[in-house]
Amino acid sequence: MREITVGHTPDADDAFMFYGIEAGKVKSPCFRIKHVIEDIETLNKHALKHELDVTAISAHAFAYLKDYTILRSGASFGFNYGPVVVSKKELSLSQLKECTIAIPGKMTSANLLLNLVLGKFNEQEINFQLIPNAVLSDKVDAGLVIHEAQITYKKSHLYNILDLGAWWHTETNGLPVPLGINVASIKSMTVEEIGRFNKLFKASILYGLEHRNAAVDYAMRYSRGQPKHVMMKFIKMYVNDITVDMGTDGEKAIKKMFKMGQEKGILPLISQLNFV
Repeated sequence: MREITVGHTPDADDAFMFYGIEAGKVKSPCFRIKHVIEDIETLNKHALKHELDVTAISAHAFAYLKDYTILRSGASFGFNYGPVVVSKKELSLSQLKECTIAIPGKMTSANLLLNLVLGKFNEQEINFQLIPNAVLSDKVDAGLVIHEAQITYKKSHLYNILDLGAWWHTETNGLPVPLGINVASIKSMTVEEIGRFNKLFKASILYGLEHRNAAVDYAMRYSRGQPKHVMMKFIKMYVNDITVDMGTDGEKAIKKMFKMGQEKGILPLISQLNFV
């Protein structure tokens, strides 16, 4: 049995997806998994250095990677929802362009989406968990929030200045917005091994969806103080049918995001996209 390193985030949706494996309900005769749990921008940086066999990354980050295959299972897409720009006061889009905006990482998909809307802007990288407080304490004028903060910012009396998921929905005639994907290194794994891992991961996601309450209970270890009903809502947003298999819509959405970024001179040309 081979040990492989698998990177994922300390977020409830990722934990939910691995519940089947971690609970011992979905097993593999091929792999022993060593989990590496880091925030998404840290995982993006690990991927640049090929430090993990399989890892979650921002869809945006794939534009800067070489020798990776995209897994069809485990991706996070928004359906007319996604990252949100928030502020303590209402701002027009033209005013927002003049603001200092906290971002959760340069390679995050949220940051790419915001660049597609605004072009260049004054950015300040801040850990995603600290962005709402940075806005509230006036360290920045606005903040780009991801994960569960997308549905909890109203409790802090922050305004929704720009819903990037809704913007994407309009711009692409309803394509899902690609946020997180999983990739496997073709330097350290064979095509057959990658296929077997994707099958294992898919089975774990399906097990979680079939045993939702238990899987959410397991994922609550990454609730960051939020109640179960909030985390249940967040998980339902980002673990669904397209997470099981991204299908043609998922592929189209990823290709569309890269094409838009290339046309605006934000992203380099990508020679090939491989999906397993």
